[in-house]
Amino acid sequence: MELFYYMVFGALAAVVAALELSKSNKDRINTSSAFNSFKNNYLLVYSLMMAGDWLQGPYVYYLYSTYGFGKGEIGQLFIAGFGSSMLFGTIVGSLADKQGRKRACVTYCITYILSCITKHSPQYKVLMVGRILGGIATSLLFSAFESWLVAEHFKEHKQLKSLLFVDGGFDQQWLSLTFSKAIFLGNGLVAILSGLFGNLLVDNLNLGPVSPFDAAAIFLAIGMAIILSSWTENYGDPSESKDLLTQFKGAAVAIASDEKIALLGAIQSLFEGSMYTFVFLWTPALSPNDEEIPHGFIFATFMLASMLGSSIAARLLARNSVKVESYMQIVFVISSASLLLPILTNFLVTPSKVKGGGISFAGCLQVLGFCTFEACVGLFWPSIMKMRSQYIPEEARSTIMNFFRIPLNIFVCIVLYNVCPVNLSYIFTHGLVAMSVICFCPFPLCINSSNLTQFSVLGMHSVGHILQFNAHQSP
Repeated sequence: MELFYYMVFGALAAVVAALELSKSNKDRINTSSAFNSFKNNYLLVYSLMMAGDWLQGPYVYYLYSTYGFGKGEIGQLFIAGFGSSMLFGTIVGSLADKQGRKRACVTYCITYILSCITKHSPQYKVLMVGRILGGIATSLLFSAFESWLVAEHFKEHKQLKSLLFVDGGFDQQWLSLTFSKAIFLGNGLVAILSGLFGNLLVDNLNLGPVSPFDAAAIFLAIGMAIILSSWTENYGDPSESKDLLTQFKGAAVAIASDEKIALLGAIQSLFEGSMYTFVFLWTPALSPNDEEIPHGFIFATFMLASMLGSSIAARLLARNSVKVESYMQIVFVISSASLLLPILTNFLVTPSKVKGGGISFAGCLQVLGFCTFEACVGLFWPSIMKMRSQYIPEEARSTIMNFFRIPLNIFVCIVLYNVCPVNLSYIFTHGLVAMSVICFCPFPLCINSSNLTQFSVLGMHSVGHILQFNAHQSP
């Protein structure tokens, strides 16, 4: 493997270690032993849940291909998963507010375990059922656990204040600590370890491409046991008079009547849309001529960059003087600029026509840009979680969070369906002009809803086009 990969990984590891070891009192949040126990329990469960998810990711496409399915059939399976998340996942995820968030988390475990079991069958219909179950589970993963955490945190905050008759309990700022640690562990360290463990099972122990799914099911079962034994139930609005349709209407009214909630949903959907486009297309972007690249090692490097971002977020969220809404403007600018790099390399670097070989100079530049984008992703997640805890009403938290994922799933399905038949000149012109407007137009320092909405829509929309353009440069 080329020295370049080791240099990037080593540099990122050194920076992350330096950031974690050099934290001052200003960068740390003083908490209580009761909160630390609560936080560590949640982080353990969340890490197990994310391990169950990360173990599967690198091997889904590979498993389907070993069963003899072509790109078209595999694409249909992926579209079914995201479509299921949009349709069934929204309904099941929204039930968490009424039926209980703990129950929804257990449902996630059961649903995802069943999805893992279906991977043992080479039959297309069985695999399709597995993708549908996986789509439902994904919606629960990204809504039920966070909803339970926020409700439980503020419940403990109120209970302890009432019992002690003092201004104590779980401070609202402590929630930011849990968010940043969850992303640092679940989307960073656990992702890296899961990739290495999956590689051990498949390549070193020769247990086959189904083995990571079996391991994922075991982790999910362990996490479910901890949930059942140590978590209490909480609800959004458990009113029996509210049916699901009324619940949906209430969530829609909340979004429509509060521009901050609507803006938050737009930012989340558009940024996640660009992120998923990146996930699908970073491989062809780095190897347009079938260059040999270490996919697993590059993935681990990206996750290390995400850990760097979450470590920076932890420092920012620990300071009361720093507004999340303010520094996220900078994050959006940097993430857009980092994904402008593929366009620049097409202008400045003569593309190679040689098939195979090692990564090109343009590919090296793009790796650096993509690592920057992943660092922005690491900053984005705990920050958007913090904003969701502030702006989304508790009684409809899971419902609204699943509403936010509907545009994302539509966007991803469109990208998957149109990943080949695409007009390159349109994408190039649209992406370049839009990104130029983002990077060079004046931008207010203070939050302004209309300006931030325009910025987010323009930036995240063009990000997807830029990655698509670069991915389709291969002959």
